[in-house]
Amino acid sequence: MPYELKHVFASLPQMERGVAKVIGGDPKGNNFLYTNGKCVIIRNIDDHSQFVNCVRFSPDGSRFVTAGADGQIFVYDGANGERVGSLGGEKAHKGGIYAVSWSPDSSQLISASGDKTVKLWDVGAGTAVTTFNMGADVADQQLGCLWQKDHLLGISLSGYINYLDKNNPDRPIRTIKGHSKSIQCVTVHKNEGRSYIYSGSHDGHINYWDAETGDNDCFSGKGHSNQVSKMVTDETNELVTCSMDDTLRYTNISKKEYSASDLVKMDFQPKSVSVAAGGLSLAVCIGQVVLLKDKKKIFTLGNLDYEAEVGVIHSGGTTAAVGGRDGKIRLYAIQGNTLKDEGKTIDVKGPVTEMAYSNDGAYLAVIDESKVATVFTVADGYSVKNEFYGHHAKPVSLAWSPDNEHFATGGMDMMVYIWTVSDADQRMKLPDSHRLHHVSGLAWVDEHTLVTASHDATIKQWTVKY
Repeated sequence: MPYELKHVFASLPQMERGVAKVIGGDPKGNNFLYTNGKCVIIRNIDDHSQFVNCVRFSPDGSRFVTAGADGQIFVYDGANGERVGSLGGEKAHKGGIYAVSWSPDSSQLISASGDKTVKLWDVGAGTAVTTFNMGADVADQQLGCLWQKDHLLGISLSGYINYLDKNNPDRPIRTIKGHSKSIQCVTVHKNEGRSYIYSGSHDGHINYWDAETGDNDCFSGKGHSNQVSKMVTDETNELVTCSMDDTLRYTNISKKEYSASDLVKMDFQPKSVSVAAGGLSLAVCIGQVVLLKDKKKIFTLGNLDYEAEVGVIHSGGTTAAVGGRDGKIRLYAIQGNTLKDEGKTIDVKGPVTEMAYSNDGAYLAVIDESKVATVFTVADGYSVKNEFYGHHAKPVSLAWSPDNEHFATGGMDMMVYIWTVSDADQRMKLPDSHRLHHVSGLAWVDEHTLVTASHDATIKQWTVKY
């Protein structure tokens, strides 16, 4: 509401030139702004009936527009703020408008709306030239747009970036699909001679990326409904994922489509999944360790006297190692369709956070909350090969290089280390690899290319030179 001008907060001569300060208002609803030694009036505009989401000046400064949650776009004179028109008559969009972007010549603009459309406007005529229909799902709501030279872009609620085509408004020229939530896990798989990166995020979304070109897409159909916690690929070219929706999914990489039949419902929430030859899978769930074969549960260890965190199957398919919060790793023998506890355990420095067998099965690497990475030699009864120190906070991710001589770890300290198995003092450090969050997943494309994923919803590739 308007305010009467009661006093000036500072005498004008005392105020520094080059600064801008609101110094009062009058009963008409105008505010007074002191800037560059002058007092000017700022106009109060109340044409919108709901929140104003975006205000944009035209590139030539002659006009500006406001877009609101009421679905309206108003056009104003850039010099005095007088309203000179509106776009689309009573309403520009059926839903709220979240963004607008002007054409370089200031004659047109595009607007993005929750009604799942982007519209191209002739500002002078006040009419829509083209309507881009972006879909029918909730995730197709348009939250952002950009007119950059000859390119028109719309950003969907799903996080997809769409390159719009004026000549074919119902089919984008290109759609860049990525994650809009934190990435929890990542793996790499080679398919038809090319390496692909697979990543899973907090909202259950899975994306795949061409490691060479960066081109990406996602599987079609209905996938996980909650966080994807871990993922691996098996010998039959399937992506095996476990999720907080209490399921394991087996997704054919070649078909690139979720299958409702290749879904295993778990009794409790799975935290970790591992695979081996012969159709074997191992799932570590809250309070259970489950062995699966050919996508069916064949054996369950329940009533555990420890809290299991992560499990891995040796490539030979005869041993399952399960790490617990008690700082112990239990080695179970896989005999037929059972897991047999033969009383074999390995001690580490603290609660286990992650572990992995080397690709050749010679070593088992383990990281724990005591900030230590330990490598055990399998053939020598899991004797300690080396211990690795460097992280200043809990390490949470681990991956072996294809050369079986190096492995990488990522920690809550925002650091990534690449270790040499035979020499604990020989290490490489990637400081601040992801500046906003710690690394949540690691994978190797080849022995000189490391992939990192983070809660900042990005994936990076690093060239490693020893």
